[in-house]
Amino acid sequence: MPAITGNVYTHRLQNLKIELWHNGQRIDDIINHSAFKGVIKSQAALYDLQHKKDFMTYRSPVTGHPIGVSYLQPVTKEDLIQRRKMVQEWAKLSGGMLGRSPDYMNTILMTFASSAKLLSGKENCFPQHLIDFYEKAREKDLSFTHTFINPQVNRSALYFEDSKEPIAAKIVNETKEGIVIKGARLLATQGGLTDEIIVFSPGGITDKAYAFAFAIPSDTKGLKFISRDSFVDGESAYDYPLSSRFEESDSLVVFDDVVVPWDRVFFYHNTEISNTFKNDSAFLPFTLHQIVSRQIIKTDFLIGLAESIVDAINIQEYPHVQEMMAEMITVLETMEALIIKAEVNAETDEFALMRPELAPLQVATALYPKVCARLSEIIQLLGSSGLVSIPTEADFESEIKTDLDQYLQSATLNAKDRVQLFRLAWDATMSAFGSRQTQYERFFLGNPNHLARELYKNYDIKKQTDYVKRFLG
Repeated sequence: MPAITGNVYTHRLQNLKIELWHNGQRIDDIINHSAFKGVIKSQAALYDLQHKKDFMTYRSPVTGHPIGVSYLQPVTKEDLIQRRKMVQEWAKLSGGMLGRSPDYMNTILMTFASSAKLLSGKENCFPQHLIDFYEKAREKDLSFTHTFINPQVNRSALYFEDSKEPIAAKIVNETKEGIVIKGARLLATQGGLTDEIIVFSPGGITDKAYAFAFAIPSDTKGLKFISRDSFVDGESAYDYPLSSRFEESDSLVVFDDVVVPWDRVFFYHNTEISNTFKNDSAFLPFTLHQIVSRQIIKTDFLIGLAESIVDAINIQEYPHVQEMMAEMITVLETMEALIIKAEVNAETDEFALMRPELAPLQVATALYPKVCARLSEIIQLLGSSGLVSIPTEADFESEIKTDLDQYLQSATLNAKDRVQLFRLAWDATMSAFGSRQTQYERFFLGNPNHLARELYKNYDIKKQTDYVKRFLG
């Protein structure tokens, strides 16, 4: 099968019998539910976009059909650049607001499969299962959610779970059919809205019962997704221009004695592999490359939004406004420079992949959690009280329209267009959806302090210290 269309994605989702709970009710018709239909429609548009731009697909090594570039194993710098262009083209559709668009997990699966040799000859490891599953996903253009995180019961360093019934998902049995998983996991973004779920141990494992990696269909028996409260406040694209279309939802994933077939198990009961595979694989550089590519588009969008507000109310002449806009531009140019450096210095790695240089990508992902809230704050400061005075589309279709037209116009926009712009700014930075975006970017890859520590620990500073020694000597 070639790269799928939006209709294929929607049809497959409709045919799955997924157990998805929202607001205390099991959802039978997921694709038409108010909490999920907006993002499903947007996701479908992404798949349709694959067929409109040549650089979005490449030829399958198996069938010769066009398949999604997010599955491409890059072996040249041109391949790496093509991957970035594809990621950014998809990100433009949402202003970078879809953090878990399909390219994210497709990239991760590609890196894991490319690194499968790390599992060769290791106890309870099945590298061919991983390779076979990647190839199946690539050829069928499967969609994925994932979960790497255990529930936050007790985050102290010395906490060991002693509950009689498992809290964190663990292996409770082995049968001839496969391993049996019981317990829960966080935080499956788009949980219940994809073909499959990929589950990996979070690392730091001391008990082999928690050491595993596998993928299963989203409607596997005993698998349950419990969605958080929706941030979709309405269907109007005028009133809720972002949340009505790109609210991804996040789910608690419950495994109630879920049987994972052996051919879907990548490894299990191996604490060493569980704790080292992600870091030793090609996961980090390529995942960061995808993330930074999207964050650049998001920053682009936020700058455009900020400047649109500046122009609408004619505040370009104020020094503090110019300073804030320059601050946003600095973030954008820094992120773009870092990803270009990573690509220019890319080298072929031990898995025969053209690997981007890691350090600049680590710098970018350590920087963005610190500045993402500031980007939102600048838009809030520029919009001022205008982000509060935002009547609805219905107001403009009522008898008070004349008052709104008179009193809510701006220097360059009529009242309805001005309010539409400011509602966009509100939805991006102040609504429940906008607040979630800020928190999501802060913790996209975990604790921001951890990202900074990893950058310091892995950065080769010998060149700098040798320079100082030469200077002194």
